[in-house]
Amino acid sequence: MSRRVAAYAVCIDGERVLLARYVSPHGDGSWWTLPGGGVEPGEDPYDAVVREVAEETGYECVVEELIGVDSRVIPAALRRVRGKVDHQNIGIFYAVRITGGTHRPEPNGETAESVWTPIADVETLRRAGLVDIGVALGTTRPPSGHVPPVTAGGLIER
Repeated sequence: MSRRVAAYAVCIDGERVLLARYVSPHGDGSWWTLPGGGVEPGEDPYDAVVREVAEETGYECVVEELIGVDSRVIPAALRRVRGKVDHQNIGIFYAVRITGGTHRPEPNGETAESVWTPIADVETLRRAGLVDIGVALGTTRPPSGHVPPVTAGGLIER
């Protein structure tokens, strides 16, 4: 089984959440996700989420709170890019607050844009399942830091 540890920013301002439009390098389209990404070897996830927000959005942020961890296994047959093995994704979700910077797309990256999106509109978007997990964690703040799982594999499309 392969494994990826990633840190994601849940940035909620009133009734809006900051989303990033990911453009797949595999030619299979684009979809909305949370700012964030893989934790580099030896990197603290706390530092990774701050780095990823800056890289993907141009914003500077501060971490306000660890709000949850999600672990799910995606069977090999359901992986977006077909793999030979099942894949475990471990997502660490932080509530962050934007403190500065200049809003911009990721230079030479896979994030085409970031947009403040009304939370009520999220369910209408083509999005990664981690968006639903992050929004649920950010709006309900469960004491356990855990919300019910979303369907593993694929995208959520309405």
